[in-house]
This record gives sequence, structure tokens and C-alpha cells, in this order.
Amino acid sequence: MDCTNFKSLRKPDFMHNFQNDDNDIPLLKFESMLKTNSVYFFDSTEFEEIILHYMNVGKMSLAKKALNLGLEQHPDAIALKLAYVEVLLYEDKINKAEKLLFELEKIDPLNDQVFLHKATLLSKNDNHKAAIIALNTALLYTEDKADVLSMIGMEYLYLEEYETARLNFAKCLEVEYDDYTSLYNVIYCYDMLGQSQEAVGYLNNYIEKDPYSEIAWHQLGRQYFIQENFTEALRAFDYSILIDEYFIGAYLEKAKTLEELKRYEEAIENYELTINLDDGTSYSYLRIASCYEKLGNHRKALKYYNITVKEDPLLDKGWLALTNLYIKNKNYQKALYFINKALLIDDSYSIYWMRYAEINLKLNFYEEATKGFQKCLDLEDYSLDIFIALTDVLHFIGEFTDAIEVLKKAKIMYDDFAEIEYRLSGLHFLIQQEKQGLKLLESALKIDYDYHKIIKELYPSVFDLESVQKLILKY
Repeated sequence: MDCTNFKSLRKPDFMHNFQNDDNDIPLLKFESMLKTNSVYFFDSTEFEEIILHYMNVGKMSLAKKALNLGLEQHPDAIALKLAYVEVLLYEDKINKAEKLLFELEKIDPLNDQVFLHKATLLSKNDNHKAAIIALNTALLYTEDKADVLSMIGMEYLYLEEYETARLNFAKCLEVEYDDYTSLYNVIYCYDMLGQSQEAVGYLNNYIEKDPYSEIAWHQLGRQYFIQENFTEALRAFDYSILIDEYFIGAYLEKAKTLEELKRYEEAIENYELTINLDDGTSYSYLRIASCYEKLGNHRKALKYYNITVKEDPLLDKGWLALTNLYIKNKNYQKALYFINKALLIDDSYSIYWMRYAEINLKLNFYEEATKGFQKCLDLEDYSLDIFIALTDVLHFIGEFTDAIEVLKKAKIMYDDFAEIEYRLSGLHFLIQQEKQGLKLLESALKIDYDYHKIIKELYPSVFDLESVQKLILKY
């Protein structure tokens, strides 16, 4: 776990995070003590503040120093022992944490923090159902019900029980109506359940109570976008922006919606607004370039694609977009250069190898084209087009036996497909297996007679054979 992302479970009433001079005094006093090797006295509340501060900013070594000194001065302080549990959980010392929690539960059975820590421990062990039981116990004693309900919701998410998770996040909003994290989680649950229409109903009810929630309008727009109701989506994003003119997410979603409506100039304007608000992201530059490409302005498209890959050289989609643009312009040498850039970043996408193969075909580099199509199959992209393309290239370079083996693999997944049968027939003729070739040709003619013209196109010498002509005429 990255200690910079560590956050304490607890939010005690006295938790000030040392945001002003008065509240800095215990922290400054503690740090002064460390520098001078003196030992000062702090009450247990001050120790807890110091420990939680260091834990929240990721300075675990200082948190542990404060904890050790605190327990020396206040060995019976429950709050400090709970802080010790948090440190043990952070360090994955589960057994020690469990033992200490068991002792604390006996000493203070009505302490909500004991059960919250117990839930965290159980969750770490993937025992989410038991964690939920502990959290429901904590709910009986806590004053911070929204936080506990949110934790219950998260446990149900781990269990992929999205409806129950949603209900708990919705309860959080009943306690704290502006808890936008819970609002996001409610909508996430609707998304996972595939209930976009229900999400729209929920958000509309929410907006009736809080019409100035830019988050709710933004989420409503997202749901309309999912439903491809782009006019309503645009209206929702506009409301979100009216409420908060600096809401970058709303501008991005609005721009995407305008793209769907083919209003590319307006989409560009909105992407540019996100750049002005946040120094620009590679995603915005990529979308601007795409809009210019759709407008037929290849010069500006090229400019923004280049900015995209300069902004984020590891964005393989940027290199792929440049590849596709150069393919359109029939500049295959440049296209090959850029698809190789994409493959250097991520060679696990079959679409990149497909492009690689297609470009090499255009450049008459057949061995490389074969490599590209074979890579697609290695990556388990078993689309019929790839089998056929690889077969045709192997046939072209005279590797008839290899081409037949590829088609045999294709036949396992695509039985009774004319594209396969006619090619298998032609290739068997080419390796002097006329009897098998005729048998396969008859099978192909039964599947799709009209497609027999492919023999004349791919295997003209086979098409001219008397036995082949007689069989075709028979059908």
C-alpha cells in the first residue's frame, strides 16, 4: 500500500488536521521534542490528533513514534489502542490486530470504532459478509451514520450485490444529501445493473430536491448519453455548466455529445475550453484532432494528433490515430512508422497487429503481413477476416500447406462457411490433391453457389480445369 494514500478510518469530533495556528501547537510541540530528545507530556486526545495527522499525510514512522510515546504515557487509552490497530492493519499484521480488537471489544463493547476496525480487518481477509455484520453493529453506536452506510455499501460492491449496495448508498444521501461520493456510487450500481432508465428516474427525483447540483445534472447527462438520447444529454450538461462554469467533466461530456450529433466545430470549442481550464490533456487534443479529421481538415487533424503524442508519448491511441490518418492519405511508409510506435507501447492489441499487417500488404512486404495476421490469432482474435487474410497472403507467397492449416483452424470455429470451403478446395488442387479438392468444392457449392466466382479470382488455373467446370455446371 502506498502510504501517501493512507487515510484513517476515524473522523473524531476533535480532528482539526492542524489547519490553524492554535491547532498546530501539539504538533509543533511534538516535533520540537523529537529535535531536542526531550520528553514532553501530552494528553491522550493530543496524541491521537498527532498520530492521525501523521497517518493521514503518510508519515507512518512519525505516527508510530507518537503512538509508542502515547501508549507509554496513557497505557489504558482506548483511542490510542485503536490507533495501534490501524497501524497494525496498515502493516498487514492481521493476527496482532485481531487479538487487540478482541480485547478492546470486551473492554468497550459499545465503541463504534472497535467494530469499524473489525470490519476493516474482515474485509482485508475477503470476509465481506462478516464485515457487513460488524458494520451494522457499528451503525447502532455511531453518530456518523453516513460514513458507516457508505462502508456497508462498499462491502456489498465487493460481493457484487449491486442492488443492496445501491440501497445503502441511497441511505447515505438521506443522511447527508450533498454526499456526492455516495451519489456517484448509486449511479455506478445502476450502471452495473444495466438500469439506465431507473438511474434517470433517481436523478430526476434528486434534482427536484436539489436543482443546483451540478453533479446530478452531469450524471443525468451521462445516462441520457448511454441511452443515445443526445439532445437530452446536451441539455443536462448545459445545466451542469450553468451551475459551475469551471466543471471540466461537464465540458468533456458535452463535447462528446456534440460529436455524436456531428456538431464538430462546437465539440472542438468545448474541448478547447477544457484545455484552457486545465492546461490541456492528451485526451482533449486527441478528440480535437478526430473532430478536424471528420471535418476533412487533415492539416489541423495532423497538427493536433502530433500535439497528442507530444503531450503523452505513451498514449498508443494517439499513434494509432496518426497511423489511420496516413493510411487515408495513402502514405503507407509513415503509417508503418506510427503503427510500430503504437506496438512498442502495447503489443497486446490485435487491432494494432491488423493495421500492421494491412500496411505491410500495401507495401508488398508479405512476410511481415503474415507475421501481423498470425499475431492477431496468437492474441486469440479469431475473426473470420483474419483467417481469410492470412490464408490469402500465404497462398500468394506459395505457402499452400501453411494456408491449408490456417483454414483447418478456421473451420473449427466457422464450419460450413463458403469463404473457407472454396479456399480449401482451391489450395488442395494446388498441392495436387484433386480428389479432396473436388470433394471440398462440392461442399462449397452446396453452401453458396454464387460465391464460386472466388475460385476464378484466386485460383484461375484451378477454375479452368475440366473437372471443376463440370462440377460447377452440375449445380
